[in-house]
Formats: sequence, C-alpha cells, structure tokens
Amino acid sequence: MAISIRSLGLGTVLAIGLSGYAAAQSPDQVTLRYLASHGSLSAHELASELGYFDGTGIKLENVGYASGGPESLFGLASGSVDIGSAATSAVINSIASGNDFVAAYPTNGINEQVKSIFYVLEDSPIKSIEDIAGKTIAVNTLGAHLDYAIREALHSKGLPQNAANLVTVPGPQLEQTLRSKQVDIAAVGYWQATFNGQIVANGGVRAVFDDTDVLGEIAGGFAVLRRDFVEEHPDAARNFVEQSARAADWSRENPEEARALLAKILEKRGENGALAKHWTGFGLRPGARATERDLDFWIGVLEREGSLPQGKYKASDLLLQTSASAAAN
Repeated sequence: MAISIRSLGLGTVLAIGLSGYAAAQSPDQVTLRYLASHGSLSAHELASELGYFDGTGIKLENVGYASGGPESLFGLASGSVDIGSAATSAVINSIASGNDFVAAYPTNGINEQVKSIFYVLEDSPIKSIEDIAGKTIAVNTLGAHLDYAIREALHSKGLPQNAANLVTVPGPQLEQTLRSKQVDIAAVGYWQATFNGQIVANGGVRAVFDDTDVLGEIAGGFAVLRRDFVEEHPDAARNFVEQSARAADWSRENPEEARALLAKILEKRGENGALAKHWTGFGLRPGARATERDLDFWIGVLEREGSLPQGKYKASDLLLQTSASAAAN
C-alpha cells in the first residue's frame, strides 16, 4: 500500500509520481546540511547536482562523511546536520529513543538489482547462512541495516541473533580486509554498489547470501528530517521530498547519465570516480514511494526483540505527514 505525503498546513495530498514535479516556491531560504556516504550519493544530492532545487529556496551543504546511518542520526539529533539518512531499523530505534524525527522518503530500495551482499573468499568453507554462526563479519557500522539483516538471517534459521561476530570496517577497506583474511565475511551494503562492483571485478570471491533472501523487496532506509524543521519550513520539506523523488526517477530513466554524474561527484569529493561504472541505482519505486511494509516489517522485528513496546508504533506515525486515510487503504 503506497503512502502519500502531505505538506504541513495543506489539505491537498501530494501524489509524487512520474510527472507533476513543479517546485513550490519556498517563502524562505534554507540550507540543509548533510553527511555524504563514501562511494555513493543520495537522491537529494543528485537533485542538487541536477539543479532541481533551484528556485525552491533550498541549498544543500556537504559537511563531511558518515560512517553509517547511526552517526548521521546522531548528527541530526545534535543539530550539526539537517538531513539524516539511515537504515529503517535505525530510524525507528532513534524515534523510539525520543528523537522527534520523521522519515521523509526512502533513500534506497532493496531488490534484485540493488541489494546488500555477503561475500567470502572462494575457498571459504562458509556455504550458507547457518555457517555464519561464530564467524567474523565486516560491516560498515553497528546498529544499522547490515547488523539487523544479519540478525534476521540468523533468526530465520533458528539461530541466536548474536551468533556472528560483527566488526566495523569502512567501505573503502572492505575488500582489503576480506582478502587479507582479517574477517571471514565482508558485508557490502546496498548503498555500496561501487565497492561491490570492484570486489566482483577483482575475482576470487563468492556470495553466501544477500538481504533479499531474508527481507524480500523492501526499502533499505530513509532520509530523515527533524519535525520542528518540517513545522517551521513546510514548503521546503515538501520540495525536498518532491525534487529528491524526481532525481531518483531521472536516474532510473537515464542510468548512463546518472553514472557519469556520480563519477563527477566522486572526483569532486576526492574519491575514485572510476567506481561509478559499478553503480546500480537507488532501486526505488517510481516517485520514491514508501509502503507500509517498509516500516512495519522492522517495527515487527523490533517488537519481537523487545526494543519496542507492542503496538505503540505503525508506519503512518513515522512518515512525513502521512495521510491517515491513505495509510488505512
């Protein structure tokens, strides 16, 4: 069931589709600070590069890199950034911990084209999810998507969710860490397609499983805003979502141009632009639509683990100005 988004103070539902992206004029100028992700980009970064925020009053400012979603959410909570970006499980945990955040739009989708993959060396004895118990797995950060995907994989096989040993490794060092046998498994996130492509191209590895095997098709994470920002700048919040969705659609319809633009962005940051050839896109539905399952799946997991009280949260509570009537359909 698709979730519609309404701008605050307006009764008109904004159906974000393949057309109708005319930007509403913001009455004020806002600068949205964010943390980038090594080897990748967000749809809002792409929207800025494409000029989609021109005339909206929105300006994006890159203030550094995040090692993962929890760091991004910490920056949002502390006020050092204005846009967070994190795995859905991390977003829900952050809100449950008392942060007055709203999930603005899905940053990535997990499907057969865009997914997290768990790699071992070709001669590894690890052949299945059952075999990962007791093994060391490199992830970008703890408490985010890869962490929870591993927990859910182990749970699906009746194993303790903490049966694997997770260590944090930055994306650019994943391949080296695996090939030097410092870890048994390297988990390459759905947002790290550039690093994934490089690992595969260099050979000598094989996949044990991916997150679609465990989670099915689902949103990987969300861009997050503070609720007080949305209340103070409703037009800017609306334009942020609309134009980010517009950029995501453009990238799907123009994949080669999108990869060329990503290469330019990576080089501008001082990263390796050649990695952009491996980028597989955002994996989002048209219009960057969210569904109830995108959040309710993880709410159920966190309730099962005891991290959330039963029945306290539902998707319509967490999405930016979700239409209650749309959520009920």
